[in-house]
Amino acid sequence: MRPMTLPRDVQEFLDGYPHGGNDPRQSANLGFYSNTLRCRPDDHLVEEIHEQCGKGITISSNESTASFNGCKFPIREHGMNFESQPLQPHEIAAIKADPRALERLLASYRLMLDFYGMRLVSEETGAVDRALPPRNYAPRYENLVRSSHNYLRISRILKCLSEFGFERMNAGFLLHVLNEQSESNALNTPGLCSSMDRWWANCIRNQEEREWVRGIIAKVRQDDGYVFTREMYTAALDQRLETGSFRDEDVKAEL
Repeated sequence: MRPMTLPRDVQEFLDGYPHGGNDPRQSANLGFYSNTLRCRPDDHLVEEIHEQCGKGITISSNESTASFNGCKFPIREHGMNFESQPLQPHEIAAIKADPRALERLLASYRLMLDFYGMRLVSEETGAVDRALPPRNYAPRYENLVRSSHNYLRISRILKCLSEFGFERMNAGFLLHVLNEQSESNALNTPGLCSSMDRWWANCIRNQEEREWVRGIIAKVRQDDGYVFTREMYTAALDQRLETGSFRDEDVKAEL
């Protein structure tokens, strides 16, 4: 993958928001994931959102639930929902210390994966796969590539997961999308690939892991004969779980 100038928001994220500050008076995100504060402007508790959206919602109706995105995936930046509060460092520490709050965050991630036609296979490795019947992944994939506002949401989700100790999920998501592109020619539109290559693939703070993922993406983009198979996907995630690293002679990326 050729060198590129990182978008400013991604560079700020990678640098840990050195100029972000911390306001102890602001705790809306902590209240939301403690299930004590309702999301604005929709006036729902996080567990109410999970319950409502777990009842088999269609794409058209689930689209409205995406307005909760700013609350469900708080980051240390302002988003499109101007009523959401940028995440504060003291909130990160408090949420990470609360197992129930972390469970709710993962439930939000599962919810958005379902919206995108996917499912979380393993919390340990971050492995993702297509949604199982009766969910039909195909129209959800189509909605994902057609609705470009999803691309900003995915950047936000990946940054949020990193903030709360779930960064292993990022590679699981990215490499799943890459496998679909490489082996099935799915999720392979120019707009989605551009967002993936420039934004999503850089939303990993672990430099070695980020470079490895970007290297695999580059091989798929540059070599028409190279296919990133499902077997390679599973092997890479399993190896990282076992050794702590993707780097291995059998799944080496040309960086």
